[in-house]
Amino acid sequence: MKNVILSCDPYNVIITGVGGQGNVMASRVVGNMLSRKNLNITIGETFGASQRGGSVMSHLRISAESSWSPQIPRGKCHLVISLEPTEAIRVLMNYGNPNVRILCNTRPVHAIGVISGEQRYPSMDELKSWIEELSEDCWFLEATEKALELGNPILGNIIMIGAAAGIGALPLDREGFETAISETLSGDKLALNLKAYDLGVSMVQ
Repeated sequence: MKNVILSCDPYNVIITGVGGQGNVMASRVVGNMLSRKNLNITIGETFGASQRGGSVMSHLRISAESSWSPQIPRGKCHLVISLEPTEAIRVLMNYGNPNVRILCNTRPVHAIGVISGEQRYPSMDELKSWIEELSEDCWFLEATEKALELGNPILGNIIMIGAAAGIGALPLDREGFETAISETLSGDKLALNLKAYDLGVSMVQ
């Protein structure tokens, strides 16, 4: 296989969200797709106070040359894939830089403090303004809404993988995605995931 040339080596990606959104599964699928390109992939994960509803962040370090430590250094992220809007801000505060690119799902997941009225969740206009200010390029996607139309909100993570392929930041393609998920899915479930992936690609083009 021809060597893949990355725009930066290592290319650092953070996939972030809250427990229950399929964040870890998304990082595994992306890592699988890229490893099939003969790239070295190191994945590190951090979890919030609870598995469901707490912050979940996966660090992917991608290199054509060598393996790297699983933790991305502060300020050195190249691409953030955020399954929840405020989690994008949380990542940018520590790992952002003027050249970072952001893919952000717009569906909020409210913490207990917000639900109880003790905290205020920022408006989407505020979040978009902050994210735009803290990044070079950003895309806001109604991934959860589109996933619900497909019948399962968890497909939002697959839509976001498709969007990452669509912006061309990484050497991701439909064939590689189908190969990766065919290891665990078949039949109607495979077809539905391919549809979600294609939808993600189309939402950024």
